[in-house]
Amino acid sequence: MTSLYLLPVLLAAPTGHAEEVTYADLAALVQTRCVLCHSGPAAPLGLKLDSLDNLLAGSQNGPVVKAGNPAESELIRRLKGLSLPRMPMTGPPFLTEQEIDLFERWVAAGLPHGAPPPAAAVARAELRAQPGEPVSYARVAPIFAQRCAKCHAEGRAPEGYVLTSYQATVSRAERARVVPGFAEASELVRRIRGQALPRMPHDGPPYLDDAEIALISAWINQGARDAQGNAAPSPSGARVRLHGRLGAGWTLDGLRLIVDSATRVDNAPVAGDYVQVRGRIAADGSVVAERIKPRALD
Repeated sequence: MTSLYLLPVLLAAPTGHAEEVTYADLAALVQTRCVLCHSGPAAPLGLKLDSLDNLLAGSQNGPVVKAGNPAESELIRRLKGLSLPRMPMTGPPFLTEQEIDLFERWVAAGLPHGAPPPAAAVARAELRAQPGEPVSYARVAPIFAQRCAKCHAEGRAPEGYVLTSYQATVSRAERARVVPGFAEASELVRRIRGQALPRMPHDGPPYLDDAEIALISAWINQGARDAQGNAAPSPSGARVRLHGRLGAGWTLDGLRLIVDSATRVDNAPVAGDYVQVRGRIAADGSVVAERIKPRALD
């Protein structure tokens, strides 16, 4: 069943630009495309968009809309992609030009309230993946937005790993943290499980719960699909750097390591040691180990 936030938004568009746009005209769009991430105690930067009062209250950085001034309203800049990350984070697809125009006209008109919108259920991500159900980026992006983006955003992301867009999340530029088709070989999954230290999110506990971890793992195992359902490119040959417990027979928490004469093994690690493994992904999801070395537990 398609989640509410992925359904088309049916808005009664004003007949002309002379007609005033009020918040009542935007409420359904905000509920379906924004509230999924921007609600509850983990709302990014404290910005809650589940009511007009909360929208007007803004974020930890101040107001996100300036009455009469769309050009300097951060909400408009984010919707257009003038400020990054572009919103909503579940995009693309982002809002259409017509939908963004409605927001601009509302801000330009001075943020009129309009008639109170009918009560609407807050859209939430369904965190339990049903057997055989496709899981796309749109399902996991709200978790990244609420629990990861506060640190892993442009300009401040540890090791440059950004989690505010699909492209950045699955990037292999420096190394692959997401290995499409193989959650066990994905550094992202190993961090949120606590197999690799420090466990993430860094502000935990609480860490992600079992349902959230299972959903992210299912997304990766299904090919790390984008919001339109397109699988990421094959990970074969991708460079990885993984931490975990070395097991008997050259495994890392159960993940098969390919160790041969070309593998550099430092300081004779033994089963049970916490180690770092650098290598590349084989076609079957195992790791061709280039270097294995013990690491101190922080």
